[in-house]
Amino acid sequence: MSFVKTVASAAILAAAAASAADARDQIRIVGSSTVFPFSTAVAEQFGRSTDFQTPVVESTGSGGGIKLFCAGVGTEHPDITNASRRMKAKEFKLCADNGVTEVTEAVVGFDGIVIANAKGGPSLSVTREQLVIALAAQGPLPEMWSDVDPSLPAIKIEVLGPPPSSGTRDAFEELVMHEGCEGAGIACDGITIREDGAYIEAGENDNLIVSKLEANPNAVGVFGFSFLDQNSDKLQGAVVDGIEPTFENIADGAYPVARSLYFYIKNAHVGVIPGLQEYANEFMSEAAAGEEGYLVDKGLIPLPEDEFETISGNVQSLTKMTGNEWN
Repeated sequence: MSFVKTVASAAILAAAAASAADARDQIRIVGSSTVFPFSTAVAEQFGRSTDFQTPVVESTGSGGGIKLFCAGVGTEHPDITNASRRMKAKEFKLCADNGVTEVTEAVVGFDGIVIANAKGGPSLSVTREQLVIALAAQGPLPEMWSDVDPSLPAIKIEVLGPPPSSGTRDAFEELVMHEGCEGAGIACDGITIREDGAYIEAGENDNLIVSKLEANPNAVGVFGFSFLDQNSDKLQGAVVDGIEPTFENIADGAYPVARSLYFYIKNAHVGVIPGLQEYANEFMSEAAAGEEGYLVDKGLIPLPEDEFETISGNVQSLTKMTGNEWN
């Protein structure tokens, strides 16, 4: 084949690929494994109740989802990313550097990070300081929970948790490791989770952690409250700092390991990808994320009414992030 024909063929293939991309009529959503079941429920309801196609939702982890989302504008890139922690300033800059200059942030509700094990295993009541002693790479590296404190069970420390790409991991490090380090007598500067096998990275699939806990009742898992709520027949949550991980305790701020859940809209794709605005509106509707919405039945802790109305309005008007959110 001649050089001219080769170039021509490549151009035809590129044009065909571009045409196929331009024709995408299904919303693509990536991101947090914690937000995944809520986003999926909205996608399924959206597909049933509208003439739009059911969105595709992928569980990639918060960090991985934001990286994909911020890679550029165009139908080869995701339209929405879910996150179980706020987008970081450096990620917002990555978006801007890649031409994703108009992004709308939505806080969906709240979630707690629970320490849980299988029913039939020992009941746990721990402090954040004890968790730091058990899991800090800079700490004494105990082998048994009873080495941390004699009041804890004499079983091996095995914690199944999310990897660094996960927003749950980010929030756990902030709310447990960084807030509990001083009381644990461990230097907070540069504190990290140990990597000698006591903490086992179990991937972004929280359902997989649940099944592993069932197989090993002495192991504990770290994941969002919604997964504990949906598996309450199989799992029990540990008391943390004297507070049980319940819907009520997370909602009123008593439970110490709780965080906000987010999704981010790529505004440039609104009007290009059919149904994108409508899907976002459904997510932030009273019927879905309101105090008696169908997402509450799946474990979402709803926002206070006034905050919910503000954020719902921001989604409907596609209020852009300014870059001052971290000031």
